[in-house]
Amino acid sequence: MQISDNWPGYSLDLFTYPQHYYGDLEYVLIPHGIIVDRTERLAKDIMQDIGDNDIVVLCVLKGGYKFCADLVEHIKNLSRNSERFISMKVDFVRLKSYHNDQSMQDMQIMGGDDLSKLTGKNVLIVEDIVGTGRTMKVLLNNIEKYKPKMIKVASLLVKRTSRPDGYRPDYYGFEIPDLFVVGYALDYNEHFRDLNHICVINDHGKAKYRV
Repeated sequence: MQISDNWPGYSLDLFTYPQHYYGDLEYVLIPHGIIVDRTERLAKDIMQDIGDNDIVVLCVLKGGYKFCADLVEHIKNLSRNSERFISMKVDFVRLKSYHNDQSMQDMQIMGGDDLSKLTGKNVLIVEDIVGTGRTMKVLLNNIEKYKPKMIKVASLLVKRTSRPDGYRPDYYGFEIPDLFVVGYALDYNEHFRDLNHICVINDHGKAKYRV
């Protein structure tokens, strides 16, 4: 699903959201209900492609945790009511590649089980957003050293940027303009994770929570 560069978004007045963020947001880019429906569709696509397999779901923290939880729950529900069955184990890894709203050159990989346990396994990486693709390619290169049987990537968002590295995830929910978005666990310096909708932060919000 592609959101065009000239899409004006939804007025904040149409939705409820935490009062402590009043004045910090421009508009709602993707309402929560649309996120839920699109995630269910991605779960169906994943079931069709890799059903009847044991999968290690590698959730990229922190921004990916809500999308991952919802995606896994949808897959489980589909699996219960299907002749095909996916057995899933969920693990977590954390990547740090932003300072304020700027992408950093060096990416840190933190946490997660010993990645050598992915050898010979079917791996589904679940990420919140793919921008240039540089961060995901670094993670994939690290995982591929351990020779998993399969690697697939599901990202809620793909950002159209001026510096694409030619990477596209196997599954994604929405292609969005080159905007800094928050909500649905995507943060700006650890704020806005409690916002259900995906919104565009304004300059006041960036200044307010800058570190």
